[in-house]
Amino acid sequence: MIDKLSWISAYPEIILLVMGCVIALADLGVKTPRRTLTYVLTLLTLAVVALLQASYASSASTIYGFGNMVVSDQMGNWLKCFATVAVMVTLVYGRPYAADRSMLRGGELFSLAMFSLLGMFVMISGNNFLVIYLGLELLTLSSYALVALRRDDATSTEAAMKYFVLGALASGFLLYGMSMMYGATGSLDINAVFKAINSGQIRHQVLIFGLVFIVAGLAFKLGVVPFHMWIPDVYQGAPTAVTLMIGGAPKLAAFAIMIRLLVEGMLPLAIDWQQMLLVLSAGSLIIGNLAAIAQTNLKRMLAFSTISQMGFVLLGMMSGVVNGNINSAANAYSSSMFYVITYVLTTLASFGVILLLAREGFESEEISDFAGLNQRSPLYAAVMAVCLFSLAGIPPMVGFYAKLSVLQALVALGQVFHLSVAVFAVVMSLIGAFYYLRVVKVMYFDAPITASTVSAPLDVRVVLSINGALVLILGLFPASLMQLCANAVVQMLGT
Repeated sequence: MIDKLSWISAYPEIILLVMGCVIALADLGVKTPRRTLTYVLTLLTLAVVALLQASYASSASTIYGFGNMVVSDQMGNWLKCFATVAVMVTLVYGRPYAADRSMLRGGELFSLAMFSLLGMFVMISGNNFLVIYLGLELLTLSSYALVALRRDDATSTEAAMKYFVLGALASGFLLYGMSMMYGATGSLDINAVFKAINSGQIRHQVLIFGLVFIVAGLAFKLGVVPFHMWIPDVYQGAPTAVTLMIGGAPKLAAFAIMIRLLVEGMLPLAIDWQQMLLVLSAGSLIIGNLAAIAQTNLKRMLAFSTISQMGFVLLGMMSGVVNGNINSAANAYSSSMFYVITYVLTTLASFGVILLLAREGFESEEISDFAGLNQRSPLYAAVMAVCLFSLAGIPPMVGFYAKLSVLQALVALGQVFHLSVAVFAVVMSLIGAFYYLRVVKVMYFDAPITASTVSAPLDVRVVLSINGALVLILGLFPASLMQLCANAVVQMLGT
């Protein structure tokens, strides 16, 4: 018998699942090429779900449901709320682009987006190895279909095949690591796994063997070095609206399963997985930033940028435990959470401008396509410049405070080693600033290729303006979001 609390913990997922099916069926009767009814129903559903998640998060209660397989806590609910808003914004930006490229012939874009979001919800709420894995599979299967939505386009089909191989490798590594952990601890429940590891009765070698595969699987999902192989190819080859779909909200879910598995399940092994994350982080910062300098395609440049940005997220994750002392854990993990949320916010706006400039039959994804954008459309050039400054970590944008929060988490440990890692991260950020500022230079100082002005539907203009303004406003007033992340992580560690 499923108790009432279990149903309460899963209400948002149930609404999303039911409405996803209803909208897929309702779309069969929609004849308009821009799928207005499907679009409006999808946005209304996502708005209701986001409000429900925000109310759950504001109550600051933790609910375990379905035999401890699902957890509804403050951190998870805020991440689900932000993921829902990110998918809403993605659909607003992506609809005109998709309509111009015959990607709205059916309502698959909207229904697949909802099912991929449902996969993220299950990943974020999972308190059991298999539940997390099922959520991961639902997300990745929906993402494969989204990348291949332009069936007649060879580049998109190639990107879908590469993404499929990447996803299969990630799933295989993660599932094998989970099976090793199950064999060692005798449980799939994350809390039970924590207790078994903490008891000290299990052979360390077996635990480390499973841990290596789990970290490798997580690294695939985050797209960090050396598991980044085809990430730039997928970003470049996928339709731009889908690139934003797979490069935005899923990063929040990937962060959540990293917290669930490594912190809630395997914190006693922190000294081991922190060393692994350090290697992944250092490689991502070096290769991500250096490779991005050589790119002429903006989507490909942003893919390498993502790799380096995820390196920063891992820096926060690897500074939580020092010599068995977890006093700095809340500070470290909340800085990573703040970083990933602000990264997704900035990514949405930057890809929104790329989608806005794309015209029928013209992708506008080369850096040279942005030449003289300020003369053609000062507003959109300003939004893009704010996003690039934020990604580069230039004050007063929110990206500066995101980087600063991770660096202070490292420096606060008071260890020479962690201080040197922080210095290394700053140097890598300085290198990274070059390729971001190069795009700003092209927008403001190069002669425009075309004199045509940029036009966009009202909903896109409004959302993009708010999105760009938030990147600046949250940079000027970051305290409230930082406090939200800190409270959520403290509550997660407390339970």
